Amino acid sequence: MTAQQEATIRLGLFLGVLVLIAVIESLAPRKTRTYSRIFRWTNNLALTALNTAVVRFVIPLSAVAVAQISLQKQWGLLHLFNLPTWANILIAVVSLDLLIYFQHVISHSIGMFWRLHRVHHADHDIDVTTGLRFHPLEILLSMLLKMAAIVLLGAHPLAVMIFEVLLNATAMFNHGNINLPIRFDKILRLILVTPDMHRIHHSQQRDETDSNYGFNLPWWDYLFKTYRAEPRLGQNDMKIGLPEFPGSDVQRLGVMLLLPLSNKKQTDEKQNK
Repeated sequence: MTAQQEATIRLGLFLGVLVLIAVIESLAPRKTRTYSRIFRWTNNLALTALNTAVVRFVIPLSAVAVAQISLQKQWGLLHLFNLPTWANILIAVVSLDLLIYFQHVISHSIGMFWRLHRVHHADHDIDVTTGLRFHPLEILLSMLLKMAAIVLLGAHPLAVMIFEVLLNATAMFNHGNINLPIRFDKILRLILVTPDMHRIHHSQQRDETDSNYGFNLPWWDYLFKTYRAEPRLGQNDMKIGLPEFPGSDVQRLGVMLLLPLSNKKQTDEKQNK
């Protein structure tokens, strides 16, 4: 697969999922918005575009390209075994998802990483664009970690392509302001992180923020006991965002970029468990 083909496929799927989730949010919203969609989307999508440009400038190779080099050189643990391609793909996709889970846990546990990750959590509303809202430095660090894991693991290029598409699509889905039927949600979250499940992670209550870290597969939260079924105040009354960053300014692109430099501490509401 050429770089142009990869970019075309990924862009097409990205736009398709973005539009689909946005339409569903409009037809069946879960929570009332705090700010207008145009205001938030303009800034969140501008940050997304900036992140794409920064990554392409700093790291010219894509994750799939790194996997192709790894395959040619036979680098990585999976190349030590005579596995069929489908097994390599399955193991690699699940392993990379586990890596993202641990990366997410670390981003909440270590101060310097939390400073960057606060950009994602400072959104007062949560919708499809929140799943794209990350600081450029966090995106770069995540990409470097992912590439190192791909080489170490020996992930097949198709596995990396599948993982990248799934991670992007499920991040937009589980951040969506979507009102799924409760029974369907309970069944779906056995195999996929749902919006109601992940929305708890964006609560202003610290013990709720430090739960439901999964982006794609929910199994890691079940296994490592970071799963929380419901917020204490319920989905409708649960407050979203970081209480130490109130107001609309934190939704603006310039403020988001400078947010890691802020020395504001977590408030009592955020600290109490």
